Amino acid sequence: MTTTQNPPDQPAELDTHFEIPLDEEEPTRQTVYVDLVAQDDERRPVIPAEWRGRDNIKATLKRKAAVAVHRAEYHVVRSPKYAALAALWAVVGVGRLVGRQLRWWWFIDQYPLQQAAANKADAATFMMLHRQAKATRLFRGCVLAGELVLTLIAVGLLAASPGWVVVAAAAAAVPVLAHYGRPRHRPIVQPAVVAHRYRTLSTDIVLRAYYAAGLGHPDKPDQQIKFGGPMSRDTKQIGSQVIIDLPYGKTFDDAVKAKGAIASGLDVSTNQVFITKDPTSHRRHLLYVSDRDQLAVPAGRTPLLRLKPTDIWRPAPFGLDERGNLVSLLLMWVSVLVGAQPRKGKTFSARALALYAGLDPYVRLIVVDGKNSPDWTLFRLIAHMAVFGTVPNSRDRDPVTHLLVALRYLKKHIEQVNDFLSSLPASECPEGKLTRDLSRKYEQLRVHMLVMEEFQVYYELDDKEDSEEIASLLSYIMAVGPSAGVIILSSSQKPSGVGASQNVQRLFTRYRDNHAVRFALKCGNRLVSEAVLGGEAYAEGFDASTLPVGPEYRGVGYLYGASDDTPTVRTFFADGQDAEKILRAARLFREAEGLLTGEAAGEEMAREARDVLNDVRSVFYAGKATISWPALAARLKEAYPEAYADITPQAISAMVRKLGVAGKTVHDPEHFESGKGQGCSKEAIEAAIERRAIAGK
Repeated sequence: MTTTQNPPDQPAELDTHFEIPLDEEEPTRQTVYVDLVAQDDERRPVIPAEWRGRDNIKATLKRKAAVAVHRAEYHVVRSPKYAALAALWAVVGVGRLVGRQLRWWWFIDQYPLQQAAANKADAATFMMLHRQAKATRLFRGCVLAGELVLTLIAVGLLAASPGWVVVAAAAAAVPVLAHYGRPRHRPIVQPAVVAHRYRTLSTDIVLRAYYAAGLGHPDKPDQQIKFGGPMSRDTKQIGSQVIIDLPYGKTFDDAVKAKGAIASGLDVSTNQVFITKDPTSHRRHLLYVSDRDQLAVPAGRTPLLRLKPTDIWRPAPFGLDERGNLVSLLLMWVSVLVGAQPRKGKTFSARALALYAGLDPYVRLIVVDGKNSPDWTLFRLIAHMAVFGTVPNSRDRDPVTHLLVALRYLKKHIEQVNDFLSSLPASECPEGKLTRDLSRKYEQLRVHMLVMEEFQVYYELDDKEDSEEIASLLSYIMAVGPSAGVIILSSSQKPSGVGASQNVQRLFTRYRDNHAVRFALKCGNRLVSEAVLGGEAYAEGFDASTLPVGPEYRGVGYLYGASDDTPTVRTFFADGQDAEKILRAARLFREAEGLLTGEAAGEEMAREARDVLNDVRSVFYAGKATISWPALAARLKEAYPEAYADITPQAISAMVRKLGVAGKTVHDPEHFESGKGQGCSKEAIEAAIERRAIAGK
């Protein structure tokens, strides 16, 4: 769709719909001043946006150069075809020129006059015309004879000339002859860049659409649709936009509900119509109609394939909106929830943000994949910690315990960050907040990203106690993590109705609803969309269940909460091979900076975050009040191999004593020849846990 554009040297004028005013002229009244002011007239920029500023000029020149290169490549590849067609139509052109010359020589234009004289039996006129025709044919015959002689001489000269002269003459003559020979509707050279034709959008069509949608009436008082400014093209020339003033009593919500009817009235797809709230009035909104379905146009490969280091303190490129503008997302200080039906681009969208964080060597990633899919496996190359699934597997013998260790580590890290920031002098940390410089200066203040893919599975474990602890830890991390530099990236295809118990359900809902930024791709129904985006988004007209369906719409969704606007985003694409390239580059960056840590560097990260007291208490057999150090070490190895794979009796003894548990002589004939040896009691362990809890309060 296009709108008629005024020439550059003429000022823009408002479109006129009626030749006479419909409303009676109101009587003169005393001026009353109110807060609202009239909207300023829209003025076209003196210098177009694409030529303003170094960055815009650079981007414009780059775009035009790319188009020129594409055209050159397109035509060079097809040059043999062009040459063959030109030769073919040149032969036809020779025949057409000869026929035209013969018709000119025979003076056939006079035939109608001679026939008219014969029909009237006007012999004198007929004989005059006949003599005139004979004289004309004689003269034109001589001219043609001269042309033939000159042509034969030229051919003879060419035959005796060097080859390059013949080629040059043919190159000059063939295009001209081919131009005369080819049909007018079949050009030899096809355009490399096709300019699409669109339906012309005018204000009259907009009025027709809104009245057909029942949002007003042209003949009723105060029920006319009005315009808050002239209709214009957007800066990218891919759509038309105009501000609509609905009749008094009609609201933005009414326009959103009637979007399908408006699209029908405009005779376009609903995917081409976008209605945006205007902050000045609830009855005013911006209508944007795209020339074609922009959501079906892929955003392209991710810019991360440039394989350059990123900065987590700068916005991450996420995709393009419905107008082709770049949509970026600042990940610091926020938590992001991605929700959708299966195979709609949920994992790819979340992974794109994780890849951006991965290219910053100063960011530590903790990747948790509840579905244990290959989509996240390669993150082991850089992940500080990685957890996959819920069932023991070849790489992770106890994923649930591993997850608990990871979440405990994050909780401990958050506490350490807050304590460390409090200890810094005001000259270095004047506001007591984490900054980019501090996060890169001190290892204790590194930014962390927690990725929770299909996190809902950990709320429905068979072990209710594990679900309770995971839910509690995630709620804590969600509440205080972002301020300590912990970014949370969650994704789920089941964002509601989850929980192994009532308390877990409550914690799940709290975790889900506290995400600051939400990205909803195609959802199954309105309730799921509300669970992902929140009820406020639906009230504003954003329902992910209404997003278009089809392979071309994968990766299309609403980005809610990142800014005042809620763009419809087409996310950048990165398949498995792209992700591998990016992750291998990210690993090289970390190795070069000496920042490869955790499990990616071969470290046993589980030990740093294990809860020794709770682990020891959990391996006491029912009814047993004591345990020896050798027995305790063996049971911990069996129960928690991830954390205690190489623990020794001496090491566990030292760790437990350090936590305030006194040793004692216990009965254990299995490990001591005398039947007795050193160990600890369950009562002492529980007393130490209780003391720790009181101190924590």
